[in-house]
Amino acid sequence: MNNRDQVREFLRSRRERITPAQAGLPAYGGGNRRVKGLRREEVALLAGVSIDYYVRMERGHLSGASDAVLEGVATALHLDEAERSHLFDLARAAQPTPAGKRRTKPVGVTAGIQQVLDAITSPAWVRNARHDMLAANRMARALYAPVLADPRRPASNARFVFLDPAAHDFYTDWERAADDIAAMLRSEAGRNPHDRQLIELIGELSTRSEEFRRRWAAHNVRFHRAGQKKLHHPIVGNLELDFEAMEFPSHPGLTLLVYTAPTGTPTADALDLLGSWAATESLAEVAVQRD
Repeated sequence: MNNRDQVREFLRSRRERITPAQAGLPAYGGGNRRVKGLRREEVALLAGVSIDYYVRMERGHLSGASDAVLEGVATALHLDEAERSHLFDLARAAQPTPAGKRRTKPVGVTAGIQQVLDAITSPAWVRNARHDMLAANRMARALYAPVLADPRRPASNARFVFLDPAAHDFYTDWERAADDIAAMLRSEAGRNPHDRQLIELIGELSTRSEEFRRRWAAHNVRFHRAGQKKLHHPIVGNLELDFEAMEFPSHPGLTLLVYTAPTGTPTADALDLLGSWAATESLAEVAVQRD
């Protein structure tokens, strides 16, 4: 995950998707333009920087770029909020930062976080930026039983989506789930390019999954803060869950996800059934331990 390579491919891919008309520029050359999207000089004009300076940026050199310049480029390329944040992350990663000031690694899930999870009646779990399931309450463990079927710990939702055939049944909209995870991993690679475990995960997924390689090469990034998740659980059937994702200010890098459904909906009834099944499974596990 070389920073210059990430910068070069990200800026080029964003430039190529914008037409002169979308940027408010006259399309000189008409249909004879040999450049896909905008030319570098057109981006430089829109961003308010010299052509030489922008060309240097697109070659992967963001070190020393001011916030004003980055904002100008973000505006010129019509970057959304997630893409703008990614550009700034790439610029920060390009700065010569002393090793002692690199991003602090999460300390892991504390007993207090687990208590919070256990106090929530809906499915709730905590993941890191690599999409490892670090902790969960009983409902979330029941909900994500297909993911937890892999004996490796921590369970990895990223590996499940791209490497386990069962993911296509579990995620009703598998394409969306795959797009989301690849984009979020790309965002994390910009924020924390020195994360050895992230590098190893990207390498494994790239080696074993053509679907991941294709999405990784697109350089798409996105936030995943709230929305709806459609799942097919092997016990309770189809679920349309609303989710909220919340970061822990005191535990950087950890995200809490909580799933709910409106009262009276089929999904709410299915969650009640899931809770009963989860309680039965827990009792059976206790009985086995006692034997």
